Amino acid sequence: MAPQNLVYRAGRLSWPDGSARAAIGRGGVIAHKREGDGATPAGTYPLISAFYRADRIVPPRTGLPLRPLQPDDAWCDDPDDPDYNRLVTLPYRAHAEPMWLDDHVYDLLVVIGYNTAPAVPGAGSAIFLHIARPDFTPTAGCIAVARDVLIDLMPLLGPGSTITIRL
Repeated sequence: MAPQNLVYRAGRLSWPDGSARAAIGRGGVIAHKREGDGATPAGTYPLISAFYRADRIVPPRTGLPLRPLQPDDAWCDDPDDPDYNRLVTLPYRAHAEPMWLDDHVYDLLVVIGYNTAPAVPGAGSAIFLHIARPDFTPTAGCIAVARDVLIDLMPLLGPGSTITIRL
């Protein structure tokens, strides 16, 4: 199967055979993202890999590299750290966002390849496609969809899949 390309625009995530409601960052979609601005970066990015909570969800079928989250997994969001915008293990020497959360938003997530090759310090980190909160409240910069939507999308994603985020 050909890789699926997703498009976010005006509150919806769409793909060739469907679309669904989506939440974005509290700062809206912007062209020049900065760390901590709460915005979602405009552009087209690869979908790199996925993580899931093995204690809460069955591993989804997908063509993306898939790994179960561990309680000590985190994502470094400290622009001064050499591992900025990368997966790290807690405890960590710099600030890092824990990925093992009490709520369910990271029960399944896809890493969006924003600011990854190479990571530019301060340009933003930890941009994921993940599960939305029940009321679709804004994220810290990620794109979020309903749990069943993300689970249904996973088999459509693989090497070459992208997401385009439009202003």
